[in-house]
Amino acid sequence: MLVLSFMVFAGAFAVAGMMIVSSIAPQWDRIVRLAMGNVEPAFQPLRTLAVAERRIAVRRWASTSAPVPARRWNAAA
Repeated sequence: MLVLSFMVFAGAFAVAGMMIVSSIAPQWDRIVRLAMGNVEPAFQPLRTLAVAERRIAVRRWASTSAPVPARRWNAAA
């Protein structure tokens, strides 16, 4: 019974260790950079969103054609 309980807890420990390693490994270089004192630039999603919305507005404005009355006046002239 002692061997079985040791195997169960050792297996659970191994699985927990592998899960921790698999979640930390992709970010390891970032963790080391932060530990060395290199601060990352702040993530500003609202600024990015504002710039994207401005681009969309400019593209919509640039893609619209002249109003219908203006086209008629140009054709009549």
